[in-house]
Amino acid sequence: MKVDEHYMRMALDLAEKGRGRAAPNPVVGAVIVGADGSVIGQGCHERYGDLHAERNALKNCREAGKSAVGATMYVTLEPCCHHGKQPPCTEAILEAGIRRVVVGSADPNPKVAGGGIRILREHGIEVTQGVLKAACDESNRIFFHYITTGTPYVVMKYAMTLDGKIAAYTGLSKWVTGEEARAHVQKLRHDLTGIMVGIGTVLEDDPLLTCRLPDSKDPVRIVCDTHLRIPLESRIVQTAWEVPTILATCSDDPEQIARLEEKGCRILQVPHSGDMHLDLRDLMCRLGRENIDSILLEGGGRLNWSALQSGIVNRVMAYISPKLFGGASAMTPVAGQGIPDPAQAFKLENASVTRFGVDFLIEGELQADHSVQQT
Repeated sequence: MKVDEHYMRMALDLAEKGRGRAAPNPVVGAVIVGADGSVIGQGCHERYGDLHAERNALKNCREAGKSAVGATMYVTLEPCCHHGKQPPCTEAILEAGIRRVVVGSADPNPKVAGGGIRILREHGIEVTQGVLKAACDESNRIFFHYITTGTPYVVMKYAMTLDGKIAAYTGLSKWVTGEEARAHVQKLRHDLTGIMVGIGTVLEDDPLLTCRLPDSKDPVRIVCDTHLRIPLESRIVQTAWEVPTILATCSDDPEQIARLEEKGCRILQVPHSGDMHLDLRDLMCRLGRENIDSILLEGGGRLNWSALQSGIVNRVMAYISPKLFGGASAMTPVAGQGIPDPAQAFKLENASVTRFGVDFLIEGELQADHSVQQT
């Protein structure tokens, strides 16, 4: 079993190479080990629409002049058994003469859901399941959520001081955290498919919302703009032909819509919720249909509260700097009415702490059983 875990860890490392580019497909890594215990092929799912990890590993094996007959394949996710943008990986495994397949996670996709393992076993291949299952499941937390719900996995991220401020009372916020924490946020922008803010953030900060890391991709920019107030001269609108930009709105102003569409923006009309703001649940369903499997929520306090209240947030990532800003009017990361009773607090599960320079990141999954009673 320790040998299996060793090669599965290799496969997990390979899977991460596809992070940010394989979406909305899962990240998957595969390692092929020959009868003599040497690695003869490896690969990952590098980009959406390209070869899956198993086929990339077999291709790597062939290019090295090796035969996979009688070999063992380690793969972080159950091999697919259906035709999509690529043919079934089960077919490639059978054709290659693989003797044994070691699988980390089962695939919850209804088109697979145990079918890949069943086909392999029916053809005489030995299958071992659940090796480093927890780590393999964690690597595809986003995919598992998206494939089972059809909606994006939403990460609410913010940076604040020890006294809970995201900006000074003047509105100045550069910088709450240091360079290491900010670099980690840039990686999140690469890893996740979309980034979402409210119109208040655009009007106050005029952000660009791109990824500044080398050899990275920009997220799809989503602005929640109920009345379509975004300025035509804003940096987001001015770069909409370069970076995919979606404006979610309740407005049906044909002239403003036409002006924004001419600039390259996509307008997504969303119904009102009960409080006359955007219906965020409906928006998530629509974005899911756009193949947006994950969203980094970088909103201000009002949007963060609305997102929590609507139940769309899956994970919270709070970067905390050892500073004190003070100020009764200084902005906090979550505004709105708030909860009436501490017993109704939004709680995180499996919370962890990571240090970035002098700053700390506290993150965890949002409990799904919370409720907020409005007064």
